[in-house]
Amino acid sequence: MECKTGRDIVARNSKNPLISLSDLPFRAGDIWNAGIVRFKGKFLMLLTVEELEGHYSIYRADSDDGEQFTIQREPFMTRSPSPDRVMYESVGIRDPRITPLNGDFFITYVADGDHGLRVALARTSDFETIEHIGYLSQVDVKNGVMFPRQIDGKFVMLKRPDAGGSIWLSYSADLDFWGGCTAIMTPRGGFWDSTRIGPSAPPIEIDEGWLLIYYGEKGTSAGPLVRLGAVILDRDDPSRVLARSNVPILAPRERYERIGDVPNVVFSTGVLLEDGVLSVYYGASDSCICLGKAPLDVIVQACFDSGRDF
Repeated sequence: MECKTGRDIVARNSKNPLISLSDLPFRAGDIWNAGIVRFKGKFLMLLTVEELEGHYSIYRADSDDGEQFTIQREPFMTRSPSPDRVMYESVGIRDPRITPLNGDFFITYVADGDHGLRVALARTSDFETIEHIGYLSQVDVKNGVMFPRQIDGKFVMLKRPDAGGSIWLSYSADLDFWGGCTAIMTPRGGFWDSTRIGPSAPPIEIDEGWLLIYYGEKGTSAGPLVRLGAVILDRDDPSRVLARSNVPILAPRERYERIGDVPNVVFSTGVLLEDGVLSVYYGASDSCICLGKAPLDVIVQACFDSGRDF
């Protein structure tokens, strides 16, 4: 893997974009964000595709090397026709995050329907069959990510309600009722993440605690600018922020990140940590999927170098 270095902590893959519309085995409107996981020795991606009629579905893609992906022709997950779900998924489903947990893979995703956006949850063990568990939020909540292990016997989730633009933490004993909601991070005036923030990929447990890649938006005269940052949460009490990067680790600079359906956006819903290197799979301008890498210790140091401006 060859990376292109630059002004960001995360170095871009020289083959970016990894997946564009021309790589799909069918015609589509556009490509959005993708979750990633290791499964049976391969890289398995769940990719958001905007279909020609305007609805969103989630497609599976597989790779031996994490760079060249083969996308399946039929969707892995699509909006449900079930009477008790159709109104919540009429526009489609998108932005999957994959969390290995208790021997299964839990998939949080955004359900877009008649009444707005909700976080939904599904489970699979083989990426062939899928079980819908339920909706984890009321309307106008998105960007839900689950932790890869239970804490004090409870499931833990990070989410971003539309109101306030902050990151919230909640707990559940049964994956049905979620309570104990706490706002743990807010936008910071004068910083790169001053308008709103949200969790990107599921947290990763490291020596220092939980590493969370998150996105931050800043309003500019040319419109919103969306970049990625990093934060470290306490291992036993993830409502405590231990360190947070004052600078973004990845910002839209390349043409494919600057120009697209939603310009000036880098947005990740899937990261992998292997051999001390963090691989960040990210959507660029809501139009393609890209890859960047950075040493874990460099990202951790960027968080602790920032002082106490949480």
